[in-house]
Amino acid sequence: MGATPPRYAGGRATNCRGGCKNRRVASATALEKVPSHGSLTRPNVVSVGTIVWLSSELMFFAALFAMYFTVRSVNEPHWPASNVVLDLKTAAPFTIILVLSSVTCQLGVFAAERGDVAGLRFWFIITFFMGAVFIGGQSFEYFVHNDFSLASHGYGSVYYITTGFHGLHVLGGLVAFIFLLVRTTFGPFTPGQATSAIVVSYYWHFVDIVWIGLFTVIYLIR
Repeated sequence: MGATPPRYAGGRATNCRGGCKNRRVASATALEKVPSHGSLTRPNVVSVGTIVWLSSELMFFAALFAMYFTVRSVNEPHWPASNVVLDLKTAAPFTIILVLSSVTCQLGVFAAERGDVAGLRFWFIITFFMGAVFIGGQSFEYFVHNDFSLASHGYGSVYYITTGFHGLHVLGGLVAFIFLLVRTTFGPFTPGQATSAIVVSYYWHFVDIVWIGLFTVIYLIR
């Protein structure tokens, strides 16, 4: 009456007590392998949200490029204005520094993926200072070198609007680096912090790519 009927696995009868216990152990072992920060079969929500937001930022900068070329078409052949002398010798080195900061930023991401918080902090601190140097170079052009202002003419307007908004985005990236560095200073390094490092790198790479486009249009093609 109270006997438990045998279960069959692979054509062989097994006792429920032993079989059920083994299955419970196997299930517990499988659960231990599942990461606590999300499913391996689904994309990270934070990463997807960052990519969607950067897509909207891409449209914003596309509008700025459209503004630049529209104003240029109206003012040609007098473009840029006669009193505009761009400092290519200053802009080029600072552009190289900003582009190389993407390399150091990605090295920080690789360290985060390995769980190396010291390496992450080292490379992100270097990236922060490289971005700060770029902002310093842009400030030098704005307040020391340039002899024109936002209100001087059409070229001055589009120059300061396009490069100024990009500079604000660089400053935003520097603030993000500070928050991430502070966050990784206290407590254990978690998968959430590694994800934050990855999405910050997405933003920084985006800012660098946009500047390459602006530098090409403003300083090279003119």
